[in-house]
Amino acid sequence: MICGAGGQLGQKLIGAARLLEDVRIFAYSRSTLDITKPADLRAAFAEAKPDVCFNAAAYTAVDRAEAEPEKCRMVNVEGAQRLAAACYQKGIAFVHFSTDYVYADGYNRPLREDDSTSGTSVYARTKLEGENIVLKHHPDAYVVRTSWVYAEYGHNFVRTMLRLGAERDQLSIVADQIGSPTYAADLAAAALALMDAKAEPGVYNFANSGVCSWYDFAHAIFELSGTECALKPIRTEQYPTPAKRPSYSVLDTMKIAEVLGAAPRNWREALGECIGKV
Repeated sequence: MICGAGGQLGQKLIGAARLLEDVRIFAYSRSTLDITKPADLRAAFAEAKPDVCFNAAAYTAVDRAEAEPEKCRMVNVEGAQRLAAACYQKGIAFVHFSTDYVYADGYNRPLREDDSTSGTSVYARTKLEGENIVLKHHPDAYVVRTSWVYAEYGHNFVRTMLRLGAERDQLSIVADQIGSPTYAADLAAAALALMDAKAEPGVYNFANSGVCSWYDFAHAIFELSGTECALKPIRTEQYPTPAKRPSYSVLDTMKIAEVLGAAPRNWREALGECIGKV
């Protein structure tokens, strides 16, 4: 059972699940399942009768969340709670996706699952609260934190850069926020593999390997796509946004790599695959 199936991660979960044998897939987009509505959840669980539920549904409009905190919390906390509680009551495995935003700022080394957390924005606070409430209501749940997710469809940095790069001669891109891009296809495959490996429940980090800034990421997007657009590096304070972004959110993926038997592939390799599908 996949919740949030209309998003980029949800679509990749569907694609990855179709490669498995003897698997029935019940995929619900926002139009067919509102995870904040108990009646919708009862109907979906009655139809799907799943063994595992993946929650890719989330309020991810980081800046808009500052003006819509209750709407954000409704999905990221209350919806997640209802899903987790229903799965635990029915003995269903539950996988919940979270974000690098939950970590406390100030680290200068890859972030481990047991590092300090905090919330510097509405989005960050609701995702952190969502994690905690999921694990409270489903102690055997899996929480997968990820960062800078993109795909060849949906709303994401890669598609935005390709669009703007085709429209403009120059772009100014933040160069002092550091992280690791994550191809949604790799994240989906890792989440399914985590289930297949019958890993110990808890919190796991997943992102493609390697480190870059948003400026570096944009440069690679243009290089791999053949887009001719000049890039100018700028500081965070030169591009103010309603919500504060992490200055450093590189994820340590050693824990999930040990379970899956391999480290995530490099972000440039994954990006090249994605660009080839756009």
